[in-house]
Amino acid sequence: MKTLKPIFLLVLGVVFTMTSCRTEDDLVIDPPVEETIEANSTVANLMSRTASNDGSSDNIIDNASCLSVQLPVTVTVNGIEITINDEDGYEDIEDIIDLFDDDVDSVVISYPITVILVDFSTVVVNSDSELAALTANCVGENEDDDDIECIDFQYPITASVFDENNDLINSITINNDNDMYDFIDDLDEFAAVTINFPITVIFADGTTQTINSIQELENAIEIADDSCDEDDDNDFDDDDCDNCSTNDLETIFADCSEWTVDKLERNDNDLEDNYVGYVFEFNSDGTILVTQGSNTFNGTWEASGTGNNISVIINVTGLTDFNDTWNLHEIEQEPGEVKVDLRLGDDRLRFESDCQSNGNIDDTALVNALTNGDWYVTYFFDDTDETADFADYTFNFASDNTATAMDMSGTTNGSWSTTSGDDTELGLNLNFGTGIPLDELADDWDVLEVTNDIIRLKDVSGGDGSEDFLTFERNPFDGGNGNDDLETILTDGLWIVASYTEDADDQTSDYAGYELDFNMDGSVSASNGSNTNNGTWSVFSSGNQMAIDFGTDMPFEEFNDDDWDVISVSATEVVIQDVSGGGGGTDTLTLQKI
Repeated sequence: MKTLKPIFLLVLGVVFTMTSCRTEDDLVIDPPVEETIEANSTVANLMSRTASNDGSSDNIIDNASCLSVQLPVTVTVNGIEITINDEDGYEDIEDIIDLFDDDVDSVVISYPITVILVDFSTVVVNSDSELAALTANCVGENEDDDDIECIDFQYPITASVFDENNDLINSITINNDNDMYDFIDDLDEFAAVTINFPITVIFADGTTQTINSIQELENAIEIADDSCDEDDDNDFDDDDCDNCSTNDLETIFADCSEWTVDKLERNDNDLEDNYVGYVFEFNSDGTILVTQGSNTFNGTWEASGTGNNISVIINVTGLTDFNDTWNLHEIEQEPGEVKVDLRLGDDRLRFESDCQSNGNIDDTALVNALTNGDWYVTYFFDDTDETADFADYTFNFASDNTATAMDMSGTTNGSWSTTSGDDTELGLNLNFGTGIPLDELADDWDVLEVTNDIIRLKDVSGGDGSEDFLTFERNPFDGGNGNDDLETILTDGLWIVASYTEDADDQTSDYAGYELDFNMDGSVSASNGSNTNNGTWSVFSSGNQMAIDFGTDMPFEEFNDDDWDVISVSATEVVIQDVSGGGGGTDTLTLQKI
């Protein structure tokens, strides 16, 4: 027997009340045919499909368009645990996944969760296997499903209910899709029902239409069905250019005059390292100017189309890897960083600009040091210590952004340029071509430390997110590197927290009066005379990284992290920094010796 839903129970009670009080004087009201909706009719089925629960918005979590996960829900994305409280949280998941292009992404759900089915009923799910059982009958990614997402009802909508004598017995107010779905599902329980027109429907592009009859409503839904991309991919907001226009792209290129290659993949080959130091300028007249050191390349660009169907034609003489008709996939704008993502099948091209390249970055210290005299690689770490590969090279950087690397076999020409760093304020782009081992240096490095005698750099590798380190010094490689003595320095005496900032929040005062004692056995204590915090510490990556763990002891639990970057080291001061994953802020800790 069919379960009676709340709307029907309410109507049924009114029916009993009103029929028991009817008299022969009651007037018979014939429901208007143009407003009457019948159970199992074409329009009723279309309305039910329009009102059904759309489960595609959270496919990045459950990979299923036939159900949705009730929020809040906690998930672990590539090792980072986050709680999703609203639909904006799906973008947080995508941001973490988009950090690297070549890694294996994972979204692990913390059970139990509650899922909402197509008919808005709910089920508690306790495991991946239980969730898989519920999604087994869902259609696949981007396959046609029953729900209609290209049109929505504007609520509230009212309906009139009649009995078998055509007497008006009740008026129902429908406030949301759940109410509408239940209302359509219960039509067979009523003698006659009419929709009180006019009503308004909303299309995917935001436009609206006033509907005055059942036939108009049926026509509008049928026309809207499959009229838009319903975004049923298992990737949140994968159609990021729904509202893109060629004007948007022209404006972005005009506002940000210098672009670098953040990603270039052709035929499954990653080529972006070949173009480190290449700067693209997209002009409003459709021309492109590319500079790389003292080299220049000229070309053209053209954009046409709308939304997710914008074509971008690029043609640069001498740079065939870029020349093609690309599809504009996404324009991503964040403070201090803009990205334009182009796709062509499995090929990808992504340009990046910090919009600050026109002299707004204070690179004076780096440029002055870099262009003054010779430099030697004293540390290079890429999964393993490969410093010895560069032991015979002497590097020279000229003020015209050209560079040379000279060893016994001859001279290799290269280029350099400065930009904003990904994790630090300043970045250094290096490119010495594709020859081994100098090809390893081609990257957009973050600048950790600059003096006249040492330049320390790091880069977060694509794929696994590991960090590479590169150090230049004035003297040739001697088997060590500039931070080898960090452990010795920290264990020699007591230290205070001279400064601690968490993003833009200065929290130094929380540590006033505390003295830190670093011990060679890996233990550390912080005491202010009345309170002592005990923890552990270690130095790794040849002194370029540091781990600290004070457990749950406040306030020093704020220092807990296993990958502090060592920014600078002297006998009396140590500065370390940590950039939070998933687009988080920057923590900086400065220790001074007492």
